[in-house]
Amino acid sequence: MKSIHDWNKEYGLYHKNKINKIIHWVCIPLIIFSLFGLLSLMNYDFITAKGHYKINILGIFIILVLGYYLRLSKTLALGMLVISLLFAGIIDFISLNSKSILLYLYLGIFTLAWIGQFIGHKFEGEKPAFFKDLQFLLIGPLWLLSYIYNKINIKI
Repeated sequence: MKSIHDWNKEYGLYHKNKINKIIHWVCIPLIIFSLFGLLSLMNYDFITAKGHYKINILGIFIILVLGYYLRLSKTLALGMLVISLLFAGIIDFISLNSKSILLYLYLGIFTLAWIGQFIGHKFEGEKPAFFKDLQFLLIGPLWLLSYIYNKINIKI
């Protein structure tokens, strides 16, 4: 299995252009936020002999992704947990006020952010890394967080 350092190094090969990097700093968080928003809209209720249960797909997604991140770096997984809880809290707050338009809001943000990513890769002159390996879709956020950790001397 590749280490987080291997993943970050390879991901960095696809992100050398300054404009592309700036776009990624904006678009990756927007993609995460909007994906979380979309997943938060997927709730399933079921009743058993022991009671009524509600499953939220966002919670399951966060647990699975954090499990993957834990295999790569405990400190980055902890950072992503904090970010995930922050985004989930914002999404919960938003959902209290405007449920009727949330699907369109999250789809719009998701679409525009992905368009931004592809524009960034036009500047880069390189296809997105996830065309090589879909795991890079999960590595992008860690690549950004690794940069922050490096700047404030947190070991990954």
